[in-house]
Amino acid sequence: MQMAIKEHQILVLHTNLGIRITFHSLVAFLTTILVVTAIYLTQEGGQWSLEKTITSESMSKCNLFDGEWVFDNESYPLYKEQQCKFMSDQLACEKFGREDLSYQNWRWKPHQCDLPRFNATTLLERLRNKRLVFVGDSLNRGQWVSMVCLVESSIPSSLKSMQTIANGSLNIFKAKEYNATIEFYWAPLLVESNSDDPVNHKVPDRTVRVQAIEKHAKYWTDADIIVFNTFLWWRRKAMNVLWGSFGSPNGVYKKVAMVRVYEMALRTWSDWLEVHINRNKTQLFFVSMSPTHQRAHEWGGAKGENCYKERDQIKEEGYSGNGSVPKMMQVVENVLQDLKRRGLNVQLLNITQLSEYRKEGHPSIYRKQWEPLTEEQISNPKSYADCIHWCLPGVPDTWNELLYAYIFHR
Repeated sequence: MQMAIKEHQILVLHTNLGIRITFHSLVAFLTTILVVTAIYLTQEGGQWSLEKTITSESMSKCNLFDGEWVFDNESYPLYKEQQCKFMSDQLACEKFGREDLSYQNWRWKPHQCDLPRFNATTLLERLRNKRLVFVGDSLNRGQWVSMVCLVESSIPSSLKSMQTIANGSLNIFKAKEYNATIEFYWAPLLVESNSDDPVNHKVPDRTVRVQAIEKHAKYWTDADIIVFNTFLWWRRKAMNVLWGSFGSPNGVYKKVAMVRVYEMALRTWSDWLEVHINRNKTQLFFVSMSPTHQRAHEWGGAKGENCYKERDQIKEEGYSGNGSVPKMMQVVENVLQDLKRRGLNVQLLNITQLSEYRKEGHPSIYRKQWEPLTEEQISNPKSYADCIHWCLPGVPDTWNELLYAYIFHR
């Protein structure tokens, strides 16, 4: 209505007062109207925003992974745990008795810029007729749950669904109005292994087929955005490697030391990407190692303690515990650099350092216990504290804010 009135005023000025508006002044005037309209739409919750232009320029000179956590109980959390229909009991710390909820109120602030505000509607519009797939282990599954919780509240119940296929390995959240899916595929080692069953994967002797990935890759070949991770399951001195097929009498087994076996698997993964990924269609991301907080003495706590009862962050700038393995991270960086030389860009989401500070962000004892606790465990809660995964809302939401920033602005 306001724009119609202004257009009428222009016409009146031209016809009644005989004032001639030059072509350049008209363009300038209309540009002003467009800017004002954009700001108005942004303020009123419209989808058109100037944020992208502004933040793209500032972010190009900003290291998003170098910053600090800022307490913000006005804007965070970005969603409520109990209101997320698809929340995992492994990550629902409030539901399972955690009373101190301050872990939900921290915002990551890069030193030289601000992360763009996560907008579920804007992301869903970008994902219209597309697939966003998370591929990896339970930490990547946690990031997937976070992403689903970030967007699902903006979708009516009748226009969203969840299904599980591929023997439980592939979970698909669908936003029907957008024909968009946000998926998680269980492949904790990326290549084929004897731990590929999404439920029964606790095996005494882990074995990988480091040259075999097609069994998994066929489920995410044609995705538009793929977010990979693999780290935690490789943390052992050595691993059985199989050349041949599981169950085949002609298979050759050999024990290969870490970090070599990790590199072998990532080379298979990178070779597959180089051949099969449509570079004009698919955005690729790799999430760096998620740190654990299982030894309190590393951050100045008592020896023998862990993240149990922790309520504060680690304040030491650049802190790094033994839960991270720099040699493995270097392998990832080398593989990604090699891929880039071959013309394929995989963006590294370096969540390691920012997550290192968050020793209070883990479920600890506040999660569903899949097996009954023993009397000994009950008497010593730290013995069953989960210091690996992360409470939601919490740290993985920031990982997704970083992903969001790269999807739109890099």
